[in-house]
Amino acid sequence: MPSKLSSLLALSAALFIAAPGFASEADRLERTESSSRHGQRAEPLVIGHRGASGYLPEHTLASYSLAIELGADYIEPDLVATKDGHLIARHEPNITNTTDVAERPEFASRRRTMVVDGFAEEGFFASDFTLAEIKTLRAKQAFGERPQQFNGQFQVPTLQEVIALAKRKTLEKGRVIGIYPETKHPTYHQRLGLPLEARLLKALTQAGWNHRHAPVFIQSFEQGNLKALSKLTKVRLVQLVDANDVNPDGSLDFTAPYDRPYDWTVSGKPELLARTFAWLTTDEGLKDVASYAHGIGPWKRYIVPTLANPEGSGPGEAKLKLGEPTDLIERAHAAGLKVHTWTFRNEQRRLPGDYAGNPVNEYLQFYQLGIDGVFSDFPDTAVVARELARLERRIGAQRD
Repeated sequence: MPSKLSSLLALSAALFIAAPGFASEADRLERTESSSRHGQRAEPLVIGHRGASGYLPEHTLASYSLAIELGADYIEPDLVATKDGHLIARHEPNITNTTDVAERPEFASRRRTMVVDGFAEEGFFASDFTLAEIKTLRAKQAFGERPQQFNGQFQVPTLQEVIALAKRKTLEKGRVIGIYPETKHPTYHQRLGLPLEARLLKALTQAGWNHRHAPVFIQSFEQGNLKALSKLTKVRLVQLVDANDVNPDGSLDFTAPYDRPYDWTVSGKPELLARTFAWLTTDEGLKDVASYAHGIGPWKRYIVPTLANPEGSGPGEAKLKLGEPTDLIERAHAAGLKVHTWTFRNEQRRLPGDYAGNPVNEYLQFYQLGIDGVFSDFPDTAVVARELARLERRIGAQRD
């Protein structure tokens, strides 16, 4: 636990967060990789999870812009396809909870049930709408405890619009702003005749970002599409690693559809059906991932488990206590993989009791463990915590 840093927390409001000087992403990557080769610690990336979704409706240009203003290095557009084949930024194909589509009488007949990764969902699905129709909708905040006054104010952006924003902000801020797109439910989209991968690569190529040193990571919970992408592009790929929940004893629960990559489930191959997502974090699995990807994106409970805490009080995760950190980061690094973990949120009910209700403490623990990047709904908190971690290292170096 990073409790030894509690005396530094009072400095957070006064910290000056200095933006790094402008350089090409190739230069920045070279510096980072050179530092790693020489045993120096590279700064972890702060990735604006769906933008600054703790403050504004997710996956909107306003949310992405705010994430950048708050210091995020990358912004994350989840990608789904429209009926006419455009890639838009939505967390799921079902857009019911993140747009005002259910309030639009002109689209009432579009409500239906679809099967996504083996489970039936009722709602409104992006693939039943053209881009022009999507553009008439407005985004809304999906979390009830977060600000609702911005509902109905912002459009749903296309991938091209997100790329244009990142490029514009790179020039405005004098620092490289990258994108971290996720291909959502690749098998589902393939079965609809709307595969995501070629469309994504086309957009990156048009932007001049389809190369190894582009400020881009492509992530996916499925494995087959990442392996296919690795043969088509040099853009850095990240294998996401999921689970359904944590059991009271700290072990991970793998209830479907969060049991394994869905392409494994539909493959019919006994060796894949015998595995869960956890296999990807074994030494054998990490070696396999390293053959096609730059890194892994495990849920943070693979790194810091939680346990039931009968003496805990409060809602949600406040009733949990932290277990001993695993060696996943160390083993992934030994396999040549970066580790970016998710998702960090500020609400006290989402924090295990050991963090004393302060989200900064959670970041500090993961930074001390050597994480390479964090996905955050509140990127300003992630950036402040990164500065505190850097300050601690400086103080420690002065004492040595």
